[in-house]
Amino acid sequence: MVSAIRIQVPEKANYIIKTLTAAGFEAYAVGGCVRDSLLGRKPQDWDITTSARPEQVKALFARTVDTGIQHGTVTVMLDREGFEVTTYRIDGKYEDSRHPREVVFTPSLEEDLKRRDFTINAMAYNEEKGLVDLYGGINDIRQGVIRCVGDPGQRFGEDALRILRAIRFSAQLGYRLDESTKEAIKRLAPSLENISAERIQAELVKLMVSPHPDYLREAYKCGVTKVFFPEFDRAMETEQNHPHHCYSVGEHTLHSLLEIEPDRVLRLTMLLHDIGKPAALVKDENGITHFQGHAQIGAEMARTILRRLRFDNDTVNRVCTLVMYHDYGNTAEPDIRALRRAVNRIGQEAFPGLFLVKRADILAQSGYMRQEKLEKLDRWQQLYRELTEKRQCVSLKTLAVTGSDLIGLGMRPGKELGSTLNRLLEQVLDVPERNTREYLLAEARKWLSEERE
Repeated sequence: MVSAIRIQVPEKANYIIKTLTAAGFEAYAVGGCVRDSLLGRKPQDWDITTSARPEQVKALFARTVDTGIQHGTVTVMLDREGFEVTTYRIDGKYEDSRHPREVVFTPSLEEDLKRRDFTINAMAYNEEKGLVDLYGGINDIRQGVIRCVGDPGQRFGEDALRILRAIRFSAQLGYRLDESTKEAIKRLAPSLENISAERIQAELVKLMVSPHPDYLREAYKCGVTKVFFPEFDRAMETEQNHPHHCYSVGEHTLHSLLEIEPDRVLRLTMLLHDIGKPAALVKDENGITHFQGHAQIGAEMARTILRRLRFDNDTVNRVCTLVMYHDYGNTAEPDIRALRRAVNRIGQEAFPGLFLVKRADILAQSGYMRQEKLEKLDRWQQLYRELTEKRQCVSLKTLAVTGSDLIGLGMRPGKELGSTLNRLLEQVLDVPERNTREYLLAEARKWLSEERE
């Protein structure tokens, strides 16, 4: 089907298409850029598909890069901006649930579009022909459906990562999964075991920062999380019988994801903040569930999960810190002195995110005492604002003296020096006004003198 729908193709991408067509070849913008344009979004990349062979593409442009020439892809460089140009192709047999053993170039646009994953990604466009939509992509956009091109079993059999991509696209767009596509996902979910942790991580992050991170529920129902995130399945199956909760651990997690901004670290924190609860579960004589120590257990589990999915060390450390301390201050009354010590222990860089995590956690609980919890959190936050506005010292970084100052008093480098700095910091955490060079050096001199007597 060729449609009269018009898309605004950027000048450089259009130049490549027109250059190829002027040379007697077919050429179209294809895939995600067409889909996003139809959705009123600004595409990140403009990919081009063509009947020209890679060597013919290279002959038409001054600067090209062989980015995937064995699969027919050449990157055309125009003023330092790259555009992937790929020859129409038919994929050969898939041997690893991810990559075709070989590709065969074809003169047929229809054959090229037929091998693509979902109908919304299988449309092509140029100014001369308009929109080429052979598999109902426009209708599926109108209906809000993620549907495989052709046989979903074959599409997922070719590339198992498409299983997770289907759920990710549904979360990004707020679309439902076509029933036949969903059934194929359920049947073929175990084949995700053949996909690298890095690729699963990339799809999971995109899902987490999407407008609908709670669509991870669909991954659970289809048996997808069982393959790479079985801890989440256990959370979904762990009930919380307690006045403070109205959902299972997993459902509480999914609701909490919707209560926090789409930041990578914050969404991953909410995904994992209660992951330790199933392991900590105990029931009292009244059948009430309790999860003492779940934060520490969860932080350890979160580290294992994130490393399994090949997350970088910075992300692992930041998420695990927030998971470890997400219950901080729940029982204690707001106190500036206690807060200074908490900031020293947890780290000042974590605190702004910690308040957001705690608020999302509260909003995903039952309504029991919710207002009181939020008011207490506001008081803690107000104390933190005061602490930062006054620039109160909460770590050795902002202590008014350094190790060099103590060495200047005659103290030797080593364990004793570090211990003295920490003793001075303890005084400052109790009484911030003591953070002056004069006071701290006087205290250090006194201690040094007492030790020498």
